Amino acid sequence: MPDLLLELFSEEIPARMQRQAADDLKKLVTNALVDRGLTYEGAAAYATPRRLALQVVGLPGRQPDVREERKGPRVGAPEAAIQGFLKSAGLASLEQARIEKDKKGAEFYLAVIERAGAATIDVLAEILPGIVKSFPWPKSMRWGAASERTESLRWVRPLHAIVATFGPETETPDVVPFEVDGVRSGDVTRGHRFLAPAPFRVRRFEDYAMGLERAKVVIDPARRRDIILHDAKDLAFAQGLELIEDVGLLEEVGGLVEWPVTLMGSFDESFLSIPPEVIRATIRVNQKCFVLRKGDALTNKFILVSNIEAADGGATVVAGNERVIAARLSDAKFFYETDLKTRLEDRLPKLDQIVFHEKLGTQGERVKRIAAFARELAPVVGADPEKAARAATLCKADLVSEMVGEFPELQGLMGRYYATAQGEDASVAAACEEHYKPQGPSDRIPTDPVSIAVALADKLDTLVGFWAIDEKPTGSKDPYALRRAALGVIRIVLENELRAPLAQIVDRHYNDFSFHAKALKKTDSGMVGVKAVELLEFFIERLKVYLRDKGARYDLIDAALGAVAFADSEEEPAAAAPLQDDLLMITKKVEALDKFLATDDGKNLLAGFKRAVNILKAEEKKDGPQAYSHRHAPNLRIEPQEHKLAAAIARAREETAERLAKEDFAGAMRALSHLRAPVDAFFDHVTVNADNADLRLNRLRLLAELRRVMMGVADFGKVAGEAQA
Repeated sequence: MPDLLLELFSEEIPARMQRQAADDLKKLVTNALVDRGLTYEGAAAYATPRRLALQVVGLPGRQPDVREERKGPRVGAPEAAIQGFLKSAGLASLEQARIEKDKKGAEFYLAVIERAGAATIDVLAEILPGIVKSFPWPKSMRWGAASERTESLRWVRPLHAIVATFGPETETPDVVPFEVDGVRSGDVTRGHRFLAPAPFRVRRFEDYAMGLERAKVVIDPARRRDIILHDAKDLAFAQGLELIEDVGLLEEVGGLVEWPVTLMGSFDESFLSIPPEVIRATIRVNQKCFVLRKGDALTNKFILVSNIEAADGGATVVAGNERVIAARLSDAKFFYETDLKTRLEDRLPKLDQIVFHEKLGTQGERVKRIAAFARELAPVVGADPEKAARAATLCKADLVSEMVGEFPELQGLMGRYYATAQGEDASVAAACEEHYKPQGPSDRIPTDPVSIAVALADKLDTLVGFWAIDEKPTGSKDPYALRRAALGVIRIVLENELRAPLAQIVDRHYNDFSFHAKALKKTDSGMVGVKAVELLEFFIERLKVYLRDKGARYDLIDAALGAVAFADSEEEPAAAAPLQDDLLMITKKVEALDKFLATDDGKNLLAGFKRAVNILKAEEKKDGPQAYSHRHAPNLRIEPQEHKLAAAIARAREETAERLAKEDFAGAMRALSHLRAPVDAFFDHVTVNADNADLRLNRLRLLAELRRVMMGVADFGKVAGEAQA
């Protein structure tokens, strides 16, 4: 079957755009083909700095023929309706239509439209120009004389040539004929800009890829990355060194070259007095080079990737990179040594000149809030309050340093270096760096108590502040990364197994934003602000996402959150469970519930619970929701199964209360498991809706007690997505 080869040849495409552009080209072309009834066996897209290429294999030579029956108006319909039908069906007169009868015998016109499928090469010639003209580049440009016209082609960089061939493997393919803004399709491409610039003719993808290889172009970006990584490791190994791998840099460098040539350079050893992260950032950001280490120590060697095979073996290229890197490292050393001359606390006044948010004040004001907050949180996480406050006071000071001004990605890290250099406590220095963590789902979390206190204070201050001014995430929009901050709090709390009463903590910190009136709402943590409750609900939603990603079932999370504690007042539960703010407790309950429901006792008891709930739900419609709120009457129990169930419920009530008080959720589940046999026996031998009204009411009250006891541990009605009755 015929294959398509498409190449769009241009000036250099930015490396950051290449992967998405290749994906977009593949999707746009294949979707357009499928929309026109042209299926294919496979497709692959490629990108180099100067070209996008697409291979689509197994296309049919023609579109399938189409036969369509289109029903028209009834015979004798108004002329306007008939003319509209003829126009839509493409008929010249009613003589070209058939007359059919419907089920009621009424006659109507029917048009049979038959269209022969077009040749695939003609379809390609129709769709490809539109795809090129509307290609979704993040940034694009016009060029030359045509740029004066707004309707002229926009492309990421000037587009010079288009290769478009189509044909079967056994024949010479045809050129797909089309033109885009003066650029005509053909079968001629070019190789490497410097090493093999001469044009050459191509037919299909196989000889296209081999021709490019001979012309010093590796078309597959994955293979270019493999070449760079393999050669860089070999060069390092030959010197007894180890490459510090960098996936992001490898992706970028692979998009900067068509013919990767790895070389090794060096810099003066005196620069090794600079922190290794600074050296790496300088070389990475400014020269796109990889750094090397020996053991745990950085060396004065680096790996660069050239796009040419130089006659001198790359000596000139290496020398040029060495000069630039020496200059950059000299600047970095100057910044570092200059920064060391100023103590972190002496930089704090500059933070008062930096606006954090127009409604939340300056960075200086924020630092004061975080310091007070960290001092308050310190006892909760087992940290020294003075050290926590000191670390929080200094944690943002490096933002106004020369080094962070040059390399913003080093914020926090440089704070640690400067704090260590000026003799701060090791925990204080570490917190200056670690309070930003975790910055993503794979990032490590702080474990030192001082770092934990400052990290929580920093993230909670951000969340409480933006909630106070009603700047919350909406849909996919989260400009202040509040979801990431909430996930950071959750990970710190759970992975460090912290017991943190979030409701009270958040509410007290909300008082620091006194420019808003405070409305109160009652929760299981007492009276707290409405804003605090809204933020806690946001935490619970993020917790659900976190636990789901860890493999927890969504329904079990809802069940654990829906547990209701009952007093001996014998009242039915409220419509909604109280808001829970102990993230660690919720997580442990979910784990215990998951293990319990995986057992036969758990599965069978769940079935019994749902049966009881369904009966109660049906009967409450007749008797009212409060009809079974009182305890059952022991003297009205007449069947032995009633006595056994009542005794089991009483034991479960006592045991679960005791276990829950000790936060032994697994023990509470085990206590519930003893209900399984008496519940099964009750339903097997007892008629709930007895003819005697007193017996019926008493048995329903007994089932309501079962519901209350189990709901005190978890809302089993939420399991498997079923709503609580």
